Amino acid sequence: MRTDLFEYELPAASIAQHPRPRGTSRLLTLDRRTGAIAHRSFAELPELLDPGALLVRNDVRVRPTRLYGRDDRDRLVEIFLLRPADEERRRWLALAKPGRRAKAGRTIRFEVGLAATILAVDEEARRVVDFDRPITDELLEEIGHVPLPPYIRRPPGLPDETEDRERYQTVYAREPLAVAAPTAGLHFTDEALLGLEARGVEIADLTLAVGAGTFKPVTVEDVARHRLEAEEVFIPAETIAAIRTARDEKRRVVAVGTTVTRALEAWIRRPPGEPGDVRFSTDLFITPGFEFGVVDALLTNFHLPRSTLLMLVCAFAGRENVLAAYAEAVRREYLFYSYGDAMLVS
Repeated sequence: MRTDLFEYELPAASIAQHPRPRGTSRLLTLDRRTGAIAHRSFAELPELLDPGALLVRNDVRVRPTRLYGRDDRDRLVEIFLLRPADEERRRWLALAKPGRRAKAGRTIRFEVGLAATILAVDEEARRVVDFDRPITDELLEEIGHVPLPPYIRRPPGLPDETEDRERYQTVYAREPLAVAAPTAGLHFTDEALLGLEARGVEIADLTLAVGAGTFKPVTVEDVARHRLEAEEVFIPAETIAAIRTARDEKRRVVAVGTTVTRALEAWIRRPPGEPGDVRFSTDLFITPGFEFGVVDALLTNFHLPRSTLLMLVCAFAGRENVLAAYAEAVRREYLFYSYGDAMLVS
C-alpha cells in the first residue's frame, strides 16, 4: 500500500497552536459503516455513547523531557530525552536540535549546574547522553519543558506557557512515562467523566508509554516497510476483566485514542497468560486490512498526513470515509492535531 494514499491538504491556519478551553472542542462523528458525518460538540459525548459502553483511556503522564542547555560557545541546544539508557537514569537516549551543536564528545551545560556529554550519535541521529547526575522526575519538573510536537510553535528556551503545563496533560494522568500526550484524552474534564458515569458508561484505564515514534513520519513509499518503535504497555487486571465482561455481554468498547487502540489490539493477540496485571511491549502497526478484535468505537483527534496514526484511523473506518471526513472538517474549519478538535468513529 502506497504512503501517498494517506495524503490530504491542510491549511496552516487549521493547525491548532493553542487549545480550546478543556471540554469545549468540536466533535465530528463518523459512522464507519455508512460514512455519514455529523457535527457536534465534545460536551455531547455522553449522549452519543450507549449506557453500558466501556470507555478505555490511557492514563500515562507526560514527562517534561525537553531540556535547553548551552554548548561551549554559549549557543542554545535543545536535548529531547526519549528514555533512560541505564538503571541510574544518568545515561539517556535523546534527540538534539540543532544537531551540529551536539556532536559526539561535546559537553552541554544546563540549569542548576547540570552538565552532560554526548557519547555517541546513531544512524537515526539519536544521541546517547551521559549526565553528571541522575535525571530524576523531580529534576525534570524543575528544569524540563513540555515536549510539545514540532507543529506547535513556541520560542525555544523560554519558560513554558502556563497553559501548556496544564493542558498538554490529561486530567487523569498518573505515572510519568510518556514523551507525548495521548491527545484524545486532553478533551476530558472531571465533569465530563462524571457525566459519562451518570449515563451508565463504565470507565477503565491502561497505560501505554507514548514514545517519540509517534512523531516519526512515514518516509518509505511502501507502508509495509515502515517500522514502529516498541512502546511499553501495562493493563491492570481489573481493566482486563472489564473488557472481557463487556465483550461477553456484547457491550461496546470505546477506545480513547490510537494509543489505547494499539494497546488493546496488541493485547488480544497475545497468548493467554496467568490471571492478573499484564505488561508487555508492542510495535503493532495498524494499517487498512487489519481485523479489529476489541475496539468497537474510537474517539480520536485529527492526525497528520501520511502518519501512522492516520493509517490506524483509516484501518478502523475505511480510508475513503476518513479522508472525506477530514475534507469536511477542513471545510468546516475544525482545528487539527494535538490541540485540535475531536472525532468519534463508531
